Amino acid sequence: MQKQPLLGRTLHELQELVKDLGMPAFAARQIAAWLYDKKVATIDGMTNLSLKHRELLKEGYEVGACPPVEGMRSVDGTVKYLYRVGENRFVESVYIPEEDRATLCVSSQVGCKMNCKFCMTGKQGFTAHLTAGQIINQISSLPERDRLTNVVMMGMGEPLDNVDEVLKALEIMTAPYGYAWSPKRVTLSSVGLRKGLKRFIEESDCHLAISLHSPIPSQRLALMPAERGFSITEIVDLLRNYDFSKQRRLSFEYILFKGVNDSLPYAKELLKLLRGLDCRVNLIRFHAIPNVDLEGTDMETMVRFRDYLTSHGLFTTIRASRGEDIFAACGMLSTAKQDVNNKK
Repeated sequence: MQKQPLLGRTLHELQELVKDLGMPAFAARQIAAWLYDKKVATIDGMTNLSLKHRELLKEGYEVGACPPVEGMRSVDGTVKYLYRVGENRFVESVYIPEEDRATLCVSSQVGCKMNCKFCMTGKQGFTAHLTAGQIINQISSLPERDRLTNVVMMGMGEPLDNVDEVLKALEIMTAPYGYAWSPKRVTLSSVGLRKGLKRFIEESDCHLAISLHSPIPSQRLALMPAERGFSITEIVDLLRNYDFSKQRRLSFEYILFKGVNDSLPYAKELLKLLRGLDCRVNLIRFHAIPNVDLEGTDMETMVRFRDYLTSHGLFTTIRASRGEDIFAACGMLSTAKQDVNNKK
């Protein structure tokens, strides 16, 4: 019988588990502490559980932490890790160290259904949703875990297409029984899916980043098929119903494509679209991917675009590009090659 992982279970789920096994209720918090605070590798390491209860747990369960099977280091210090998530399935996550912080870009799916024109993950297609345990394992088994200051759900997949498991993982990251991180340390990035977006805003306090990339709905549709299901104007209308003026940050991601969305008329449309929202815009350089007829704009144009938005009251930054040489930068994650190689 295949053992079930404990990693990725919420306190409520652990309480149900110990109840079913006839263990005392307080054991649930003890197990949670071992999983998320003390980083135990085996059930035998949970030394404040009785030997009898450890043996009982071991009959059907294991911790379920799995170290990365491969790591690739960029010239800029970024590290891309490959994690196995089931038979012949893999995901990538990216560790980005900086002077005063260290960020992990975490995946939520094997591949992605969204098929954005500019994204390699979308070209891979969709294979599977990750469980909360497989999401949390990217943090738990990270070699640099103790240096981690921030997590961004911006890796492979659309987080809100896997909203149940993602919300469980976010709970574990921020709950007192889990990692007890401030929600300000975690950002979720989404193309904007109607049902999932509403649930995320109402059930989590983590930061939100919306992939925008064009303020013109018809052009956004050409870049992002998800526009058809829930348009950017509908997304913005929904966001206006919530307060982002306090602790929680709302941002919009905008990749600048040469001759496509990088001129002054687009900046003006952005201002119109986002007027009155308490938000910021992150401008991102496009990283060329195979068989896609898009080019990144030059830095001078990016600076001009940023300065125009900022001068008109919309706080705008240019995100530094990291890990491009190892295909770890924004939009470049894909495990299609590993999947194929491991099926041979």
